[in-house]
Amino acid sequence: MNEKSSATVRGAVTAYRTTGLALGALGVLAFSMSLPATRVAVQQLDPWFVAFGRAVGAALLAAAYLRLTAASRPTAASRPTRGQWRRLTVVALGVVVGFPLFTSLALSTRTSAHGAVVIAVLPAMTAVFAVLRAGERPPPLFWAASVGGLLSVLAFLGASGAVRGALSPPDLFLLAAVVLCGLGYAEGGALARELGGARTICWALLLSLPVTVPVTVVAAVAAAPRADAVAWSAFGYLTAVSMFLGFFAWYAGLARGGVAQVGQIQLGQPVLTLVWSALLLGEAVTPASIAAALAVLACVVLIQRTRGRAPAPVAREA
Repeated sequence: MNEKSSATVRGAVTAYRTTGLALGALGVLAFSMSLPATRVAVQQLDPWFVAFGRAVGAALLAAAYLRLTAASRPTAASRPTRGQWRRLTVVALGVVVGFPLFTSLALSTRTSAHGAVVIAVLPAMTAVFAVLRAGERPPPLFWAASVGGLLSVLAFLGASGAVRGALSPPDLFLLAAVVLCGLGYAEGGALARELGGARTICWALLLSLPVTVPVTVVAAVAAAPRADAVAWSAFGYLTAVSMFLGFFAWYAGLARGGVAQVGQIQLGQPVLTLVWSALLLGEAVTPASIAAALAVLACVVLIQRTRGRAPAPVAREA
């Protein structure tokens, strides 16, 4: 391969990864409102209904999306292989069932700001599973910058008073949510290289229906879902954005830019979550948030300048 061809390939790879970073950032923006929206919804709706009902609603959207794309793009209608179904089970366990359930249970008694403290470790957990499940090998500088960003976020949240006392059951719920979500992110990001980001979350949602539908029905019968327009709006956001559209961008970004690399953009999510918490729930945001945001941004920039060993990306989406 001559020098010109090499430069062309490098340029194409760089553009591909840059697109992945942009899509990942869009996904983080969508997910940054998940905790405040969950906090609003569970104040009037049963946590089990919020966790599983949003998955059922998102599955209906997924079925409609797959039907439409099958009509316009016949090649997109093919079902996952047996091996891909097994991996989709891992995705569903992490992001369709695990994270929504445990965050809903935790935020019934905890604020979204408190939840952001524990969720701050999600990028590191995603990177760990990227090594274990996606075959990626980030360099040492990557891990150093990741730890620096994590410490910056935790220091800010600790100074803001979000951390108080020892771990309680809600904190354990949040930790379980982080572990399962990191697993679902890494597995889904790797699988999206084959299926595409949109189809990965769509099939995971449909695969979960035998679990999500019965639990939703039982929860609705046990406690009739009655809420005002604000709570239902929050539930609608969780259904359409947090559980569906956000993953279109997020999984596509992970597939293009690398699970570990793009996953570290989540370092900015806790700060964004506090901003939304202030706007939606009236929580105070101190000037220290600016310093924390700058520190996190510096770490994210440093992370994006590192290059680890990752499987070659495969484009499967328009």
